[in-house]
Amino acid sequence: MPIHIRAEASDYAPAVLVPGDPRRAKYIADTFFDPGFRLVNEERGALGFTGTFQGKPISVQSVGMGCASAGIYYSELIQLGVRRIIRVGTAGGLAPGLRMADTVVAISATADDPVVAQLTNGEAHSPTASWNLVEHAVARARELGATVHVGPIVSSGLFYDPRPGIMQRWKDRGHLAVEMEAAMLYTLGALHKIETLTLATISDLVADETNAERISDAELKVGVDRMMQVACDVAIG
Repeated sequence: MPIHIRAEASDYAPAVLVPGDPRRAKYIADTFFDPGFRLVNEERGALGFTGTFQGKPISVQSVGMGCASAGIYYSELIQLGVRRIIRVGTAGGLAPGLRMADTVVAISATADDPVVAQLTNGEAHSPTASWNLVEHAVARARELGATVHVGPIVSSGLFYDPRPGIMQRWKDRGHLAVEMEAAMLYTLGALHKIETLTLATISDLVADETNAERISDAELKVGVDRMMQVACDVAIG
């Protein structure tokens, strides 16, 4: 049994959705799983649930914020035999044309967090999603009428970043959005040969390090619910 996920391998489905917020994990299970799901982890308040979606096994596990926290939970899920991990969260929009509640499918994630490089002993690596999951997610999002953007994102190690101009430099290099966990997920996926994907709902439009427009609660719910339908479909696909 791992240290931070107090569960056995049989407690998790082969495919797990991984939001940061434990309340979102419960919301996902309550809203999208078939009736009869069960709580499988509550250690340190990091809630995990297992059930079914359209009759097929699925789990959700909250992982906290940032690569260091998320990496603990990703690693322990892998120890428990999970073979497909899909991050579902929010991100700050960088690219022109992004709008609130749009869906981002992250092909790759620039690791702007030094903890990720420790996994590869400092060797250069491009954290990349599993293409079959990317392809499925894009097709399904379009079927559901979402405005979907596909491309690279940034996984930042700092939420409050003091570096002048960093957001603009990320934007100038073609990044769609910034969040805090995908690079860790994709790097662990490559090392352990599992399938990984990050889906993000745009919750902020970032102008610079100190200025961002925040989404309304109503808009956020619409965007997250649409993203979660896609994520559940991809998880069991």
